[in-house]
Amino acid sequence: MPARIKIEKKEIFLGEKISEKKWKCLTRPGKKFQKNAEIFFPDGSTARVLKIDADGLREIEFFPKKTFAEFLNENGEIPLPPYLKRDAENLDKTRYQTIYAEKAGSVAAPTAGLHFSDEIFERLKNRGVEMAFLTLHVGLGTFLPVKTENLENHQMHFEHFEISEGVAAKITAAKKAGKKITAVGSTSLRALEAAFDGDKIKSGAQKTNLFLYPPANFRVVDHFLTNFHLPRSTLLMLLSAFFSPGKTDGRKKVLEKYAEAIAEKYRFFSYGDASLWL
Repeated sequence: MPARIKIEKKEIFLGEKISEKKWKCLTRPGKKFQKNAEIFFPDGSTARVLKIDADGLREIEFFPKKTFAEFLNENGEIPLPPYLKRDAENLDKTRYQTIYAEKAGSVAAPTAGLHFSDEIFERLKNRGVEMAFLTLHVGLGTFLPVKTENLENHQMHFEHFEISEGVAAKITAAKKAGKKITAVGSTSLRALEAAFDGDKIKSGAQKTNLFLYPPANFRVVDHFLTNFHLPRSTLLMLLSAFFSPGKTDGRKKVLEKYAEAIAEKYRFFSYGDASLWL
């Protein structure tokens, strides 16, 4: 979604959906978004800050002149990661999307999927690799850093996902047949682990704030494709747990592997390189 909205010298970034027109948002500068503050947009739409959460997020309700999707398309832009240090371009509308993206709703691209092309998919299919697609609405839970000293005190934000009955049955059958499940991206992994109920994958629209860190175990995913991540990120903590499930030494071992990536000047972040963990 074009989830970043800039108005003069202010910025709103949609983070977590509460309802169609009500969102938890990152705002900048915060002093411009006090409780009950009204926001005016060039197309005549307005918004109001309903509350300020303890973590500084603003709960904002929008009052668009048209549909909310039309409002975003007119006022928002693709939320490129800030380290790219440039404004979004028209090309980013297709470049910052996976080739299999279908439903609008994610406020950031599930970037592990950016590495795939139609040609790669065809080669995988020719080698007998089965594929299954779920809907991921990536939100704040994926990329907000950990600021607490005690990991148990870090509160993940909810992210929404949807798994069709057919896909749920396909993955469940694959697990029971002893096949290996490879998750593309951390949000896919978290969604599958959260949807596992007893001995099967639950279908339907769901949400999760599952925080996976050492010594977590994994019940569904066997292999993991992901980009390279930074310290103090929930993504690196998830990878540390995945590398040594049920143990606490995963971070040390992952950083040992990362030393090669750093020495070889691999690219980190969203538009960077990928790693496959088996």
